[in-house]
Amino acid sequence: MTAASELLLDTPVIEDGTALWRIARDSRTLDLNSPYSYLLWCRDFARTSVVARSARGDRGTAVGFVTGYVRPDSPRTLVVWQVAVDSAHRGRGLAGAMLDELARRAAAEGIREVETTITPDNDASHRLFTSFGARHGARTEREVLFDGGLFPDGHQPEVLYRIGPVA
Repeated sequence: MTAASELLLDTPVIEDGTALWRIARDSRTLDLNSPYSYLLWCRDFARTSVVARSARGDRGTAVGFVTGYVRPDSPRTLVVWQVAVDSAHRGRGLAGAMLDELARRAAAEGIREVETTITPDNDASHRLFTSFGARHGARTEREVLFDGGLFPDGHQPEVLYRIGPVA
């Protein structure tokens, strides 16, 4: 098992899309998007995403990722779409390290606020984003963004976390 410090935090490339899809699928927590969407994400939103790579090879295997995008109507806000870590690399702070790296990159481009949504039963994500806000000395506001009744499949509500300002 590789320690988080032995991993490279990098910008995704299109070829990472398959690994991101696999990590999301194997998480059994995330809403799984189509393989095509992960390929597009690695092409169109690579600048606002992070991939963690193992040290093998010159562009090692992806073992974790954070995907995000800048809100079109709020260009100083980064929306974190998904965070996932391969099961063999969990429990070492990798998700927090990737999130911190993405926030560092985004702040350099003028981003001052991070948003994400989390279902009420996802305790790990609640802890991740609460501790992220605390590490960055930022306020964290929470409110239901999408009530469960809006989803056609019995999906839980999505709670919006608004964290900022992030410097």
